[in-house]
Amino acid sequence: MEHGTIERELHIDASPEVVFDVVSDPRHVREWWSDEADYPVAPGGTGRLGFGDCAHGGSWVQFTVVDAVPHRLFSFRWTHAEGEVAAPGNSMLVVFTLEPAGSGTRLRMTESGFRERGWAEATVAAEHADHVNGWDHFLPRLTAYAARLGASA
Repeated sequence: MEHGTIERELHIDASPEVVFDVVSDPRHVREWWSDEADYPVAPGGTGRLGFGDCAHGGSWVQFTVVDAVPHRLFSFRWTHAEGEVAAPGNSMLVVFTLEPAGSGTRLRMTESGFRERGWAEATVAAEHADHVNGWDHFLPRLTAYAARLGASA
């Protein structure tokens, strides 16, 4: 099995405008993905995501916005060490591409960078599997949340 990239394609019953906000705005990201999110939605913006109660055993993950093209594209690097500038080789790259599809949006998500980290094959496989499980859990939440917002828009 190849562990270099994770790819998913979803149809969301909401406009690209709504879906873009859901995947990019920290206020919305907290509703479907992380417990905390703090970063500016602008290329080069840095911040962090919090998973679990960060005051009691949860963890912060570094986050850097790569690109933000309203209603079309949002990408970021994450999982780099605190104090490091996110770059190929020290972080994962997640890209959300949005296209109008009927009355909704086709969302394509890719995450790459597993092989570029320089990890042993067993670590690459374990990290890849962990992220696959994570996206398989969180992307349905994204879809449902965006659809609820789209229905009320």
